[in-house]
Amino acid sequence: MALQSAAVATPPRFSAGAAGVAGSKDALARLNEAVAELRAFAIQPILQQAISALNAGDHKAGGDWALKALQQDERSGLAWYLLAFSREKAGDFASSVQCYESALSLLPEHAEVANDLGRLAFRMGMLPQSEQLFRHFLARHPDHVEGANNLACAVRELGRPDEAVEILRAAIVANPEAAMLWNALGTVVSEQGDFETARIFFEEALRLDAGFAKARYNLGNSRLALGDAGGALADCEAAMALPVGEDERQMMRLARSTTLIALGRIQEGWEEYQARLHPQFAGVTHFQVDRPQWAPGMDLAGRSLLVLGEQGLGDEVLFANVLADVAQALGPEGKLTLAVEKRLVGLFQRSFPEAVVGEHATYSVAGRTARFAHFVEDPQAIDLWAPIADLLRQYRTSVAAFPARERFLTPDPARVAHWRRVLKRAPGGRKVGLLWKSGMVTSARQRFFSPFEAWRPILAMPGVSFVSLQYGDCSVELDEARRRLGVEIWTPPGIDLKQDLDDVAALCCAVDLVLGFSNATLNLGAACGAPTWLISTPAAWPRLGSDRYPWYPQAKVFAPATYGAWDAVMAEIAGALARFVAGPER
Repeated sequence: MALQSAAVATPPRFSAGAAGVAGSKDALARLNEAVAELRAFAIQPILQQAISALNAGDHKAGGDWALKALQQDERSGLAWYLLAFSREKAGDFASSVQCYESALSLLPEHAEVANDLGRLAFRMGMLPQSEQLFRHFLARHPDHVEGANNLACAVRELGRPDEAVEILRAAIVANPEAAMLWNALGTVVSEQGDFETARIFFEEALRLDAGFAKARYNLGNSRLALGDAGGALADCEAAMALPVGEDERQMMRLARSTTLIALGRIQEGWEEYQARLHPQFAGVTHFQVDRPQWAPGMDLAGRSLLVLGEQGLGDEVLFANVLADVAQALGPEGKLTLAVEKRLVGLFQRSFPEAVVGEHATYSVAGRTARFAHFVEDPQAIDLWAPIADLLRQYRTSVAAFPARERFLTPDPARVAHWRRVLKRAPGGRKVGLLWKSGMVTSARQRFFSPFEAWRPILAMPGVSFVSLQYGDCSVELDEARRRLGVEIWTPPGIDLKQDLDDVAALCCAVDLVLGFSNATLNLGAACGAPTWLISTPAAWPRLGSDRYPWYPQAKVFAPATYGAWDAVMAEIAGALARFVAGPER
């Protein structure tokens, strides 16, 4: 079965993950010293052969020699450690974790094993375990720069930025010339939205180490956040020219792709967007489809094409903009099969009645994500397949290529009528559906959303009946609006705003206006043709270098000049809302 790949589409992430490389030259040199002191002479030469192979970059041979050593002494912690290096280099992370754990149990005083295991656990998203392992390592090496960096990164990802800052502050006092620590500190304040301070920290890291690729890449991301997309691209390309691991190179390549798109260089950007498919990209999801993969330029007329949704739910909706063009290219003799998120099946089936629509299934397999389309009864009847974003490379290569369609998804007209009747029970005034946060509650994600307090000038607008379209627990914000602003944000009855997405789409089309940040619900409503006001970020790549949102022609965009400058844009929206209320009824 062919193994294909896709990744989660997110804005560029700042890079300061757990530092260190499996089987680095320094680590292997230390192991070689330990092997030289072994009294188990029978396996000593075998372990040295393993180290020599790993030093030469031959991880397979290194692993084979480590296995030979274990055949002679299965309790050799050094052999397990070398095998862990080999399996990690081969990309077999699940086996590598087991080998590191065996090495740690046999070499409890060899703290470097805990650091390496923690680094791999961090990469695999096992954050609590990585924190514990990094603390184990630092307890034995309290002044270790890499250890402090790694622990701070784990704590940052666990949502404790203040604690991460204190870990780094103490380490910088002891090691002020350590570029790695300044870079890590920059990532922490970046994820809190303070990009100007972050830029200063990244520049300090580069002053200390001009060849520090992560810091150069991060400096570019801070420039992008501050509105300098051209500078961001230059920094990203400079970072990619420096020596980096393949996983980091693909991360940088993906960031470069979205920066190109943000600059309006759309076709170039989509080609670089293929980085999300690279097997060594850290966020990769592997598609298991045993059929030929579609590529731009292939004739689709009369063919059978399987299209799989990828990335987040909002991205599946956004990229569906292209499906009507694909159906037209297939023609009356062709067949379109769509694999989408389970909650989208009904909506997509109504929108594309000639297609076969089913849910994709996603699993974690040996520490990696794999996606299937189990509902396809006869896989051999599929001529070609594609991840949905791949289709953009042919059908959406410029802003002009985006059609001015009223909608590309079709809400249930009976449910739209139902919600219009229900909305008459809400307080009087124009019905405005609100979306103020993401369901992904992480510091990296939240910097793209304003504090709820910033909505004050909008919520104070008379003549408006605000309707909550926000999924997740909203009790804190609803109570704040009620207590501090005297505004009742009406919650629609009889609907699960997270699960009932077909009904959510109908509700969005029943209100007079959908207003908020880009999350799954806003994308659903806009794709179904609902009047939409989108609060964007300064360099949001889906704007494609324009001042609008080409995916949804009816959407009006409001964007601050820089990240976090919410007051001015919220005042602008309040003024526009006043004019909307005073205007003619929809």
